[in-house]
Amino acid sequence: MAMVWVLLLVTAGLSMATAGPVPTSKPTTTWKGCDIGRFKSLSPRELEAFKMAKDALGNSLKNWSCSSRLFPRNRDLRQLQVWERPVALEAELTLTLKVLETMADRSQGSILDQPLHTLRHIHSELQACVKAQPTVGPHPQGRLHHWLHRLHEASKKESQGCLEASVLFNLFRLLKKDLECVASGDLCV
Repeated sequence: MAMVWVLLLVTAGLSMATAGPVPTSKPTTTWKGCDIGRFKSLSPRELEAFKMAKDALGNSLKNWSCSSRLFPRNRDLRQLQVWERPVALEAELTLTLKVLETMADRSQGSILDQPLHTLRHIHSELQACVKAQPTVGPHPQGRLHHWLHRLHEASKKESQGCLEASVLFNLFRLLKKDLECVASGDLCV
């Protein structure tokens, strides 16, 4: 009798396993300890905190005239290989955090508290993914190298005002487009 129950449970389990959707691609991340996929979309509350901070701080930066675009419009993470995208986003987040933390230190009030908390959390998760992923070569090359170099040099060459304006105006692209792309892994096309 117990054998009949075991066979019945195994058969039911197998039929349930085949009845569900079959994944058509690999998981978005296969690296141990990397769960960046949960950031495909932020909560409306988090996005509202970013919007309030951008609106409050952006008004003082509208008159800045910068010589170059730190985040050019034609820059698209989809142009990079899947393994390069988290590296590029991590560098972008590093610069964004550095600039926003400087702005928070100077500003009165706590308008950046929630956005900085969210960005720090995303950054720490992304760092775990970048450290856990297999690397193709010892040094980034091609387009990734160019993007990383541009971000690195920006903090040396650009004025603080230009950095702040660039980061604020790129904030929603980072959160909505770049983060979603990295979180989608090889499904971002």
